[in-house]
Amino acid sequence: MQALDPKTAFSSSAVLATAQEEDFRSSSQISDLAREVASEFSTTTYAPMMVRGLVQLSDFLIVMIMGLTAYSIAGGAQLAGYEMPLTFPIVGAALFMLFMLSADGYNVHEMNNMAPHLGKVIGSMTMLVVLFLLVGFLSGTDLEQNRAWLGIWFTLGLAVMCSMRAVETLFIRRWQADGRLERRAVIVGGGRPAAEIIESLEAQENNDIRICGIFDDRDDDRSPAIVAGYPKLGTVSDLVEFSRLCKIDMLIVTIPVTAENRVLQMLHKLWVLPLDIHLSAHMNKMQFRRRTYSYVGNLPTVPVFAKPIANWGSLFKRAFDVVVAATAILVLSPLLVGTAIAIKRDSKGPIIFKQKRLGFNNEEVVVYKFRSLYHESSDQKAQKSVTKNDNRVTKIGRFIRKTSIDELPQLFNVLSGTLSLVGPRPHVPHQQTNNKLFEEVADGYMARHKVKPGITGWAQIHGWRGEIDDPEKLKQRVQHDIYYIENWSLSMDLYILAVTPLKLLNQDNAY
Repeated sequence: MQALDPKTAFSSSAVLATAQEEDFRSSSQISDLAREVASEFSTTTYAPMMVRGLVQLSDFLIVMIMGLTAYSIAGGAQLAGYEMPLTFPIVGAALFMLFMLSADGYNVHEMNNMAPHLGKVIGSMTMLVVLFLLVGFLSGTDLEQNRAWLGIWFTLGLAVMCSMRAVETLFIRRWQADGRLERRAVIVGGGRPAAEIIESLEAQENNDIRICGIFDDRDDDRSPAIVAGYPKLGTVSDLVEFSRLCKIDMLIVTIPVTAENRVLQMLHKLWVLPLDIHLSAHMNKMQFRRRTYSYVGNLPTVPVFAKPIANWGSLFKRAFDVVVAATAILVLSPLLVGTAIAIKRDSKGPIIFKQKRLGFNNEEVVVYKFRSLYHESSDQKAQKSVTKNDNRVTKIGRFIRKTSIDELPQLFNVLSGTLSLVGPRPHVPHQQTNNKLFEEVADGYMARHKVKPGITGWAQIHGWRGEIDDPEKLKQRVQHDIYYIENWSLSMDLYILAVTPLKLLNQDNAY
């Protein structure tokens, strides 16, 4: 049997697309039990790989800084007559991390026990010093030249490292108690297959998978209300709303891949969610190549969708957003102030126009813009798009809309975290074109919300900005937005930001 390509579902039929969007509109009513469970998982979790990476980074910096400190106190750091005060600490820090990795010293779920880890730290630091002594001996370097430096480096490094481990242990114990280091999973599909997967996961040592509930469309003997002690919280359509009320990391689909139509219909509903989606290979005799498999703990799965811009990518993107937005606000502050004064003098009403729009994971966010319409003509629900020579637009508003100056207050949205600098443009809830909702016009529209919306984006620099007065314009925007989501990189964000000012010179669709 060939590997399933879920993307074939997204172009398979208009019937599935319509069913998907109907599910979104009807999924707001979930059971009280599902809402209660969702509230228990509303806190944000910390990805173990990121915690491990931060611990590794702190180890590297500590060993390096202590090496430099030891040199400033005692001198030394010599090899064959040459002083290497910077090279030795950097190389030593890298070697220390390698020794810790070889001793499994960065297993986050075992860091709640301090004693074994202190032994690994002491052993790695000892091996580091012994290695330097051996290199010095083989190179003919006099031991006296490095004795004081190595002694101070070893002592300071151990003291600071052990202190840091004590602090890290306290944090990890607290996070584990609060459920911050768990990976939260929802099982899609009930009955005996779901029970076997749950039992398999819970039997694993140091299991960090937390089952949050079960969702299944079936309501018969094959799918009882309680499976392996976990309640069935609703249907697959209910899962879409549930995932927006809580912080979950992955979906594990237990339905046999041989039930192809059912799997594809289900994935068509779920692919819009910003989650990892796995097909369980636990029960199926699938003929996939071994490299196709991924593992959730020890459970073999076939990864179907991966959460976009996750882990380190999200951290780097957020840091990039904050630095660039803060810098832009400082640099553009005269323009911001001048625009505010001009708007106030031009017409009555507030300077800032606040509007609810759809943000990450389809959540509503308040977006700021400079007011460009007469206050009495404000259109909070965007029921009528601004068109060419629209008499609702003020004199100063016409200029700031054409130059996109009206979007600059969204830099403050970026600082607050509701928007990103680059991403799909946020739209107003229930926005329409030709009397049809956006999600009814463009298949995959809801998938735009798998990432945080942005001030500018891939669609905008390709000319898809301004009024949406026909279905093709919306479809092109959605296609470009999905391309951005699936191909994101920090260099791509830099390119979009660099090109955006040049593209603003084209004012054909800006009214």
